[in-house]
Amino acid sequence: MLYPSVDSLKSKIDSKYTLVSLASKRARQLQETGTVKLDSYVSHKYVGKALEEVAAGALTTKEQDASIVYEDEV
Repeated sequence: MLYPSVDSLKSKIDSKYTLVSLASKRARQLQETGTVKLDSYVSHKYVGKALEEVAAGALTTKEQDASIVYEDEV
């Protein structure tokens, strides 16, 4: 993968695991709904489009609420 570069993506997202999770969820959403956040894309595949959105700053992570206790954490 040449564009966007991994270095530019890691400057936007704190870890590569978060990046993979975010991109896969967004790629699934793109595939199912077709709603786009950018005017044009270089990539033709959904994962590439999701990574382009991260690089452009159109896709970011939400801060997790520390007060929420999930079922698998009990």
